[in-house]
Amino acid sequence: MKPIFLRGPSFLLRLSIVIAFSVILFLADSQLNLFASSRVYLNSLVSPIQYIADAPQKLSRVISDNLLTREALKDRNQELEKENLFLKADRLLLTQLENENKQLRELLNSQRSFSNKRMIAEVMSLRSDPFTHQLLINKGASDGVYVGQPVINEEGVVGQISQVGSTTSRVLLIVDASHGIPVRVQRNDIAAVVHGSGAWNKLNIPFVQSNADLKEGDLLVTSGLGGRFPAGYPVATISHFNYQQGALYAQVTATPVALLDRSRYLLLLWNDHQFSESDLSLDLESEDVTAE
Repeated sequence: MKPIFLRGPSFLLRLSIVIAFSVILFLADSQLNLFASSRVYLNSLVSPIQYIADAPQKLSRVISDNLLTREALKDRNQELEKENLFLKADRLLLTQLENENKQLRELLNSQRSFSNKRMIAEVMSLRSDPFTHQLLINKGASDGVYVGQPVINEEGVVGQISQVGSTTSRVLLIVDASHGIPVRVQRNDIAAVVHGSGAWNKLNIPFVQSNADLKEGDLLVTSGLGGRFPAGYPVATISHFNYQQGALYAQVTATPVALLDRSRYLLLLWNDHQFSESDLSLDLESEDVTAE
């Protein structure tokens, strides 16, 4: 009769044999490099399993890097877009500053001065109808915005602040029928006043003498008269000049240099001596503005 339990070597003996055998194999491989070929086959056999095990972590890392890179690129693009606006605004004045800025200031004898303070504002909405042309921006009284403040973009003059709320403001565009701005012809310094026509691509220049030295294509820049807009910023180019015999004045129209309905960011300029409400030609009261 066979016993139920066979008695074999003890656990400690078997463990000692395994350890000794492992040490012998380790020494044989490290000293004699006996298992180099076998190790290549084993690595080849195990490598798919390693790739599969590493795939979730690698996929997670790639997705995370892509998301971070996309957000970083988006933020960087917005910063560069704003920086580009500053640079283009500065470039608008380079010719003027190099050639005649000092002479012009003395000629105009302007009592208003403009600081270097500027602020970027984002356009929130556009309000346009036959009676008004305005933009809503995301800056208000809490940011120091004031009524009558000049507003430009990278191309030229856009308009001025007409209403101020706590966190938003309205910009009255230069094409609005109620807007007027003193200008001069860059070519020969002839002074004029440009008025909005109520149309997006048209400005009127009234009271121009028939013998005035104006030509189609002449650039009109801010003259600085009145102190609201600093001198030298592009406003419009003359698009039509016509005089009919017997008329008191010539018919002159201009086209704004700025794309008023396509601006995403605007630049607010600060006057060192802000106008009081009694100085404003715009008979508008400051009030909170709600987004439309």
